[in-house]
Amino acid sequence: MKRRTFVINTTALIAGGYFLPPHPLNAFVDTHREICEQTFSIAADKNLARLPIGEVVSEIGKMFKGAPYEAHTLEEPEEERLVINLKVFDCVTLVENSLALARCIKKGTTAFDDYTRELQMIRYRNGEIDGYPSRLHYFSDWIYDNIQKGIVEDANQDIGGAEPFRKTINFMSTNRDSYWQLANDEYYQAIQRQEEIINKREYTFIPKGNVHMYEENLKEGDILAFTTNIRGLDIQHTALATKRNGNIHVLHAPMAGRSVEVTDKNLMMYLTMNERMTGIMVARPKEV
Repeated sequence: MKRRTFVINTTALIAGGYFLPPHPLNAFVDTHREICEQTFSIAADKNLARLPIGEVVSEIGKMFKGAPYEAHTLEEPEEERLVINLKVFDCVTLVENSLALARCIKKGTTAFDDYTRELQMIRYRNGEIDGYPSRLHYFSDWIYDNIQKGIVEDANQDIGGAEPFRKTINFMSTNRDSYWQLANDEYYQAIQRQEEIINKREYTFIPKGNVHMYEENLKEGDILAFTTNIRGLDIQHTALATKRNGNIHVLHAPMAGRSVEVTDKNLMMYLTMNERMTGIMVARPKEV
């Protein structure tokens, strides 16, 4: 299937947005299956598998340009399960889905079930679903866990300008009322334990003031995690790095009322315009 056909079909599929049902996705999965299969078809037409995985991640992300942003797409009123949603995205699900699809393309395993397995492996601690706390809620923890699984690598040192990231992470436990799942004492205590583990680790980041000196060392498809000065929080936003006219730009799902886009401003200007952002952590997709 050619890209024009995909864009037409996908636009029709995502029109009007999508709200998670309070029951299994059986009635909805065919829509997402179709988008998945169309994505794999375009990848085969373009022979994306020949490219480095970072470039594949970026190409997949760009296929979703124009898809609506929607927050809280993974939050459901029932027990934790794998949510499949290729119609609307938040900043994290755009990264996760682009990475999962790209890994399938590079492996040559392009059935819908292959994609769902990759997505679960990326999204959950050790790739296993075991209640709400098993999802990787803090993105610094997401990076750590996916490094352990061999899916990404920490690229901060390779890029340059990295410094220790020192911050107490406890946003979820100190804002318990903002997470309905944390009314469950067992889940709340599990999140507290995870925060304790995160706070014992040594992380690095590239401060905002250093990014302009090392930006050229970023690669297509690098995963950008924007650190923040919000109390108790590690990462405020996530995106993919993409090159335009020799500069790094931000491919992301930006905010409510907007859609997946590549920023007009380059990375340094984007950071400068966001007072809450203090720098970046960079996770680089590993070849499979």
